[in-house]
Amino acid sequence: MRQAGLNLPAPYVPKPTASEDAVHDACGVCGFFAPGEDVARATYFALYALQHRGQESAGIAVSDGNELRVFKQMGLLSQIFTEDVLSELPGYLSVGHTRYSTTGSSVVYNAQPLLATSELGTFALAHNGNLVNTVALRDMLPPEAAASAESDSDVMARLLTLMDHGNMEERIAELMQRCIGAFSIVLATEKQLFGFRDPWGVRPLCVGRYGDGWMIASESCALNTVGAELLREVEPGEIIIIDERGLRSRKVQTNYKPANCIFEYIYFSRPDTMYAGHELYLARYRMGRAIAREAPVEADIVIGVPDSATAAAIGYSDESGLPYIEGLMKNRYIGRTFISPDQSMRSQGVKLKFNPLIANLKDKRVVLVDDSIVRGTTTRQLVALLRKAGAREVHVRLTCPPMRHPCFLGVDTATYDQLIAANFSVPEICKTINADSLGYLSEEGLVESTGRPRGDFCMGCFTGRYPGGIHEQLTGKVREPEKVPT
Repeated sequence: MRQAGLNLPAPYVPKPTASEDAVHDACGVCGFFAPGEDVARATYFALYALQHRGQESAGIAVSDGNELRVFKQMGLLSQIFTEDVLSELPGYLSVGHTRYSTTGSSVVYNAQPLLATSELGTFALAHNGNLVNTVALRDMLPPEAAASAESDSDVMARLLTLMDHGNMEERIAELMQRCIGAFSIVLATEKQLFGFRDPWGVRPLCVGRYGDGWMIASESCALNTVGAELLREVEPGEIIIIDERGLRSRKVQTNYKPANCIFEYIYFSRPDTMYAGHELYLARYRMGRAIAREAPVEADIVIGVPDSATAAAIGYSDESGLPYIEGLMKNRYIGRTFISPDQSMRSQGVKLKFNPLIANLKDKRVVLVDDSIVRGTTTRQLVALLRKAGAREVHVRLTCPPMRHPCFLGVDTATYDQLIAANFSVPEICKTINADSLGYLSEEGLVESTGRPRGDFCMGCFTGRYPGGIHEQLTGKVREPEKVPT
């Protein structure tokens, strides 16, 4: 086990200044098993396809069958990996990770993949999600290990190293029965690749063919990027084991019902990602049509917040008969710089990211379609930007219900104090963002747009009711419904 490329360090860069009103997913993960090939480059491009899931740090671990080598740093993939770095990661078996932290501080120590050594050898672990019983799991560790474990991912890795029986497959199965919460994990030993998903299936994970080998990734778009063929999603509670004997599967039996995060449909996953046999673009298009039916308004044009709400805005346009037009141009590179704006630039807020198309907006009654409102700051700035560009009216339509509760499963959705819908009614929010009207998609309309049953999803951020087995761990952390504005 060693840190590769120490003579070729990527420059250290500070944590980027995040938007004050954004929903962030935790991470993207991937892994390859392709004997006869060097997979570091394929892992790099797969992570590029997953960069939207985390822009804080990234890392790749590669094994040649004898030794695991890792390189990871703070920053974006393009800032971390060069041809020289990738050349020092030879091998046919890999794990990759791109991170947005929700537990554990934002330092290179917590960048993944995590490397650990047990009596079975070395392994690299990449985790997407968040556990809700980390405190209880940490108590299972020796005092010195518990004191130095900074994240839930670190706790899981240490638990695997301390198990004194069974091969890696059996240890993973035991770990899965101990952990409560969201975990989609890709793990590599020197000779095997594993992918496993929590019994609820909160975060996504899929498996495919990569030439004569195999690939595991958070989203199918990563498989498409490197020319892999999607086979299927990893099932909730399933372990995928890949080695020289091929691919096999093992289910860990629990009494929990699957509950995929509904925000994967609304926002997190790329629109070209496949779920249940359908591209998410279609679901988001249906959400736009649904909110047009539920909250119609007299207006002249429909615009979407690029790029997350483009499909929904087109759906709203098709359902309402109002023309869809571009109203905001997005600076797609502003989020890729780790140079923090100074105070005078920060005061410009959303102007750093969006420019209005004045000719399309002047004297128009505008329907602005977006995916969600978290704190309200960005939406308020967008409405002000449209009005300054000459819009006569601004009607905001959202493709999800009000977010009245935090997420505890790997999404940075603030706290009750910071969630605007947890503290204000819809009319009050409308007034706060200075819109002429505000419409949220109903829970029923949202679920129907996915084409899947309501019982397939975790919708705790809307309802305050989290999946069975998880909700019980959140005593004292979740508000009662009567204490949340409607």
